[in-house]
Amino acid sequence: MMNRTMPRVLRSVIFAGMVVLAGCAGRPEGVMVPSGEPPAGTSSVDLLVATTRAPSGQPGVLFSGERGSQLEMRDIVVSIPPEGNRKVGQVQWPSKLPADPMKDFTTVSITPADGVKAGRAWLGRNLPKSRRVLVFVHGFNNRYEDAVYRFAQIVHDSKTDAAPVIFTWPSRASIFDYSYDKESTNYSRDALEELLRYAVDTPEVGEITIMAHSMGTWLAVETLRQMAIRDGRVPKKIQQVILASPDLDVDVFGQQMRAIGKEAKDRPQFTLFVSRDDRALTLSRRISGNVDRLGQINPAEEPYRSMLENQGITVLDLTALKSGDRLNHGKFAESPEVVRLIGNRLIDGQAVTDSQVGLGERLGAVALGTAQTVGSAASIVVSTPIAVFDPVTRKNYDNQWRRLGNTVEDTTTTAVGQ
Repeated sequence: MMNRTMPRVLRSVIFAGMVVLAGCAGRPEGVMVPSGEPPAGTSSVDLLVATTRAPSGQPGVLFSGERGSQLEMRDIVVSIPPEGNRKVGQVQWPSKLPADPMKDFTTVSITPADGVKAGRAWLGRNLPKSRRVLVFVHGFNNRYEDAVYRFAQIVHDSKTDAAPVIFTWPSRASIFDYSYDKESTNYSRDALEELLRYAVDTPEVGEITIMAHSMGTWLAVETLRQMAIRDGRVPKKIQQVILASPDLDVDVFGQQMRAIGKEAKDRPQFTLFVSRDDRALTLSRRISGNVDRLGQINPAEEPYRSMLENQGITVLDLTALKSGDRLNHGKFAESPEVVRLIGNRLIDGQAVTDSQVGLGERLGAVALGTAQTVGSAASIVVSTPIAVFDPVTRKNYDNQWRRLGNTVEDTTTTAVGQ
């Protein structure tokens, strides 16, 4: 039993570490050994993987958690088991090697793709007709293979119509190396900017979506801030920014947004995935001065309601959504409904403002502030697995409820008069 006199933060760190270690139990190391063409019935995802990690001398690991001296890129093809052999939202790690491609994720091939010429050649082979590129930045406590396999799962399950690119920064994949990982994101800002400029300067690329998770959101937003300060604004090709479980100090985020663009029209469209039961962000908050983390806010309450409305930011509240993640930190990737939403709507640049989005479950489209002022709207937030908060919907709902209120008032007046 844990010592009750032990500091609460230390107890939280130890508990979180035990949960993470339990989740990693049984994973063999060395999965990044190419297996060759997988059998019929499997699916393949071709990723461009850019990294600032140092190369690893361990067979099948490829890159370590230490910091490398330059940006390196690999073209990696990952095999995904047949639909009937896996659950949407899950990465199926092999229990032993070699992996069974009918049951496990496997690495099919790894090809060096360093330099602008190789990167653009990969884009030429993988850019869809939509001309979209999706750049993913992983979060805290991720090995190289963790990031690669997770992104392959997101790309496959979301059926996104975009060329998938992942930026993986040096994480030691230890719950006790939070500070090292945070500094590694700062170390990687220039390299992420370099990668984004590769894509922006490629004429064939039409638009770019950036999706970042957890601590990776700090790296993504800081890089955009850096680009905006350098150039006067973020390049127009970068149109969508999706921040999942953002491990960002809310005060710092406000400053970052002001530097990226004073008005919504001057910057990319931002979408946040938040969850108030995110236990990983609870820990982050405790070790970061007890300042609210962006990924844990309640978007229907002040001061966040006004901040989000003024900034033109869309928020998807996943608090009521259940997943297999015991820390409730990876709902955006593990929920079939959310990954389909990412692929079907967000990356396509479509607004998520109504309840008819084809998720298979109800999606509550609730305006900012409506839950606090209208009783029937509040029940929608509670009863639906996902609640959407955005300024456009809020205005529509406010107008609807204002008209409804006037109708009720007129009816009541008439009835009293009779």
